[in-house]
Amino acid sequence: MATRRLLLAFKRFLQTSPSSMSSNQELAAMIVKTLKLSGIKPFENTPSLLSNLNSRVTHLVFSNPKLPPKSCILFFKFLQGNQSLTSSKPGLHAHLILVFRLYRARRFAEMRNVLNSVAMDDSLRWSVADMVSMIWDNWNEQKFVEKFCDILFRVYVDNKMFDDSGGVFEYMVKSGLKIDEWSCLSYLTALKKCDKTEECLGFFRRMVESGMEITVYSMTTAIDALCRKGRVEEAIELMKEMGGQGIKPNVATYATILHAYVKRKDSKRIDEVLNLMEKDKVCHDAVTYTLLMSHYADFGQVKDADKLFDEMRERGVKVDIQVYTTIISCHCKAGNLKRAFSLFDDLTEKGFVPNAYVYGALIDGLCKAGQVEAAEKLVIDMQSRGIDLNPVVFNTLLDGYCKRGMIDESLKLQAVMQKKGFEPDEFAYNIIASGMCKLKQHDEAKRLLFEMVEKGVVLNSVNITTLISIYSREGNFNEANRLFREMKRKGQKPNAITYNTLIGGYTRKGKMKEAYQLKDEMENVGIMPDEYTYTSLLHGECICRKIDAAMKLFNEMPQRGLVPSLATYTAIISGLSKEGRSHEAHRLYNQMISAGHMPDERVYTSLVSSLHTSGSQ
Repeated sequence: MATRRLLLAFKRFLQTSPSSMSSNQELAAMIVKTLKLSGIKPFENTPSLLSNLNSRVTHLVFSNPKLPPKSCILFFKFLQGNQSLTSSKPGLHAHLILVFRLYRARRFAEMRNVLNSVAMDDSLRWSVADMVSMIWDNWNEQKFVEKFCDILFRVYVDNKMFDDSGGVFEYMVKSGLKIDEWSCLSYLTALKKCDKTEECLGFFRRMVESGMEITVYSMTTAIDALCRKGRVEEAIELMKEMGGQGIKPNVATYATILHAYVKRKDSKRIDEVLNLMEKDKVCHDAVTYTLLMSHYADFGQVKDADKLFDEMRERGVKVDIQVYTTIISCHCKAGNLKRAFSLFDDLTEKGFVPNAYVYGALIDGLCKAGQVEAAEKLVIDMQSRGIDLNPVVFNTLLDGYCKRGMIDESLKLQAVMQKKGFEPDEFAYNIIASGMCKLKQHDEAKRLLFEMVEKGVVLNSVNITTLISIYSREGNFNEANRLFREMKRKGQKPNAITYNTLIGGYTRKGKMKEAYQLKDEMENVGIMPDEYTYTSLLHGECICRKIDAAMKLFNEMPQRGLVPSLATYTAIISGLSKEGRSHEAHRLYNQMISAGHMPDERVYTSLVSSLHTSGSQ
């Protein structure tokens, strides 16, 4: 009843009060009374109650100490969201009044929301100096000014309005206002995420110059920005420079630098960073241990990875699911499946729930070992735990099937993928196409890749390389070269595999001139010929019965830091044997055994035939 009487009184007031009379205070009082008694609902139901609203009335409503801040916010949001009251939207002064009241009530999150409205409205976004001047005219409180500037700074950062953020910072420095380092840290982080490395580094330098207190967290953010760009040496110099100013790196700082060097696979630099950590008495945490284990795994140094894993547990460093995933993946890559599954059992016994990454590593290990049936059982176990298959696991299984020559099974799996809503990507298509190529099903492989294009999947460099391989094996070098040129025209830079694929095609057909031209092109674009390149070339020379040229290539390999593989030895021994140069063939056979390569039937056949070739030496 009280609400109804109030509304009737409100309507009578609107009907009897001419708009020209100085009744702003009375209207504001009526609004305040309504808000206190009935909240915002009467205005939502009858927006016409606010037909005489103007900025002065809004100002008076927000200023009224009898109206709680919570009611102020409700009224503010109502005015913001009501399209029919656009002309009565709160002005900057009303916003600042509301901000001050929220500050006094220590409602900083809502204060931030109101300032966000200011930041996003061009008509309200005055310069920080002008807004602060208005604040000083009304409230002579330095702490409020500092809080206002700090929150406004963060609001600009949240909206990626970096020039405005910088303007607030410079104003605060110039005015001698206290600056919160955590606010500056949010600015550094936002710049880093937006790939603005120079701006991030520049702002960090400005923080240091301003004389504000800097912690290791801000320094680490600037260092991370440099490391993400591969500027690790600069990052280390910055770390040393700040160390001279009393800001010592912590484990997160070192983890950032280690991560950059692990990505580069730079063992020498990693050792240097570990020495610095030891010198600074910074102990490893789970992140640095995981990074180092991952690094050792990349180089097949499983014992070193295991040693770190044991050291972690001895030191009481918390071993999480990420650590288990890394060490399990390490053993899977090395083919130590027994140890990998032992760690998997340990993981579950410790109460960890295996995730898709752990299963993916185990399934990949099984597929690489040719144990596809065991991988299938693991997939069933994975699903029984409520972990659904993802594209990576699907592609891993596809690869396992194709390596076993089980193309029909891979195509069935592809159909299952589609039923589950996973459209095969360019990698899935390439896995099956490559499997078909190994079975010499070249037409089927081409058809599959063309089907992929028809479905709207864009060919990537891997797919194009597969097609180049198919056309090269067919002797269709016009089409192979067309794809190679198109690849470069579209900005997809050919890698060593692409070059080697085309070189291999030429050498198999005895087209040595074209093969050497490609080798020269490789080097000119900064791609160093590898063991496969040399093996293809010397094999081609052997096919052309130019065994001295082949031997020259073979002897050049160690000079370029390349180690001959079993395929390299097989090709050169076969070439020497066909020319009856059995003494040299046997010498290389002994060298091959010493290098740890196990000869296959082709090598033995070549050696025997060399003894019966005329002119054998």
